[in-house]
Amino acid sequence: MLKEIYEQPRAIADTLKETFAQASDIVRLLNAQNLAMVYFTGSGTSYHACLAANYATSTLTKVFSTSLPASEFASWVGPAGRENTILIAISQSGESTDVLAAVKAASNSGMRTIGITNSPGSTLASSTDHSLVSRAGEEKAVTATKSFTATLVATYTLVMELGRVFPSENFHHERLSDALAKASSQVERTIRLCDNATQEMAAKFAEREFYFLLGSGPNYATALEGALKMKESCNVHAEGFATREFLHGPMQLVEARTPVFIIQGLDEAEQVRSLEESFHRFGASTVVIKREDADGLHGGVGGIGVAADIEEVFSPLAYVVPMQMYAYYSAVQRGLNPDHPGKLTKVVK
Repeated sequence: MLKEIYEQPRAIADTLKETFAQASDIVRLLNAQNLAMVYFTGSGTSYHACLAANYATSTLTKVFSTSLPASEFASWVGPAGRENTILIAISQSGESTDVLAAVKAASNSGMRTIGITNSPGSTLASSTDHSLVSRAGEEKAVTATKSFTATLVATYTLVMELGRVFPSENFHHERLSDALAKASSQVERTIRLCDNATQEMAAKFAEREFYFLLGSGPNYATALEGALKMKESCNVHAEGFATREFLHGPMQLVEARTPVFIIQGLDEAEQVRSLEESFHRFGASTVVIKREDADGLHGGVGGIGVAADIEEVFSPLAYVVPMQMYAYYSAVQRGLNPDHPGKLTKVVK
């Protein structure tokens, strides 16, 4: 798992070399001018990639989009004709039973389908109208890391090409393309920034069994993914929430036994500071994950920095890294093997 975390900069760079041209061809072949709606679907880590990509679609394009877990897709969407709708299905292995069932349901309803996978010879790649292949390489750990960021960056290239056809006021192709091109180096810097800090945090919280992770905007998906890594690797109860949604009920559970990791995006410093004060009154330890140049980096019991110049809409690529690394080091602290959680398999059939 740790080796694959460190391989993410290369996986992102290799993916970007290939997928912009693929994504451009796909959008051209789709004749996307008549596009009415985009669905994203996936399971587990891939579903969290869907949510992050959905945020980018809503931010950078005028296309209406939404995400559904693959296991729920058929029952929520139904069989009605949807010729002007696209399903973008994400699966690292390309063999997830739930994702393949969602693709079948979408095809039966008249949708066009795009598969995004790390496995070019997979069932997903062959069963969709078009496929986009990330370049993460083989991922051996059950706990997905580099496949998440590689498939997410591949999906971002597709969103960028949709932005050319349906640009929102936030879409600036040259600036955003430059930002994606820098993603590999930003993730590499983030790994260097957070390695020691996450090891120290893992040792500090080695006995804790309940965690909350909070994020908003594009990093709501990051909070969910970070919580999933901790469940898979550390065998603890971890829950991700949209930052302010946490105040609507779950706040009742905060206490001395529940560390809270808060992902601080742009212009969220005051909100995070207020939350920290509330959590401290209830005895909870807080860790703030924020850009390395943000004021007061070490809030609560500590802070973890990420690369300062990451574009906000693409920031899950960097912000997920501290949670991946924390999950790894916490598992090791607990005497667990993060590569092979006993009850999980790499592909869910």
